[in-house]
Amino acid sequence: MSKPNSISEYLEALPQERQEPMERLISVVRANIPAGFEEAISYGMPGWVVPHNLYTAGYHVDPELPLPFMSLASQRNHIALYHMGVYASPPLLDWFVQAYPEHSKTKLNMGKSCIRFKNVKNIPYDLIGQLCARMSVQNWIEIYEAEIKSD
Repeated sequence: MSKPNSISEYLEALPQERQEPMERLISVVRANIPAGFEEAISYGMPGWVVPHNLYTAGYHVDPELPLPFMSLASQRNHIALYHMGVYASPPLLDWFVQAYPEHSKTKLNMGKSCIRFKNVKNIPYDLIGQLCARMSVQNWIEIYEAEIKSD
């Protein structure tokens, strides 16, 4: 896939069977993510970032970039949700891991910040909406500065 310039371009380039679940995930994020996060193509995928007008320092790896928070990607064998909050906040991670079985019959497939969905029919959209709503821009900036930027 060539680098898309917009989320609609990203979606149009997906295989047909991935378009609907990705569109639905994006809709869930849009409906639930707190005010202040900005939608963007981030690292070639749909993402939500803290814009420079709210966090002028930007991303410590490349200060020209806004501070990343969450992204979605259609990978070869799964759909991935990258959520930096579950990576950086143990209480948020604990909540998510405990809540997951109540929303899905499949085993949680997760890395540090990556939640993988191999079967698009088993994506727990309600839980993803709850996850999106649980961290404000200010919470993310505070955690980022305390836990990640200082590393």
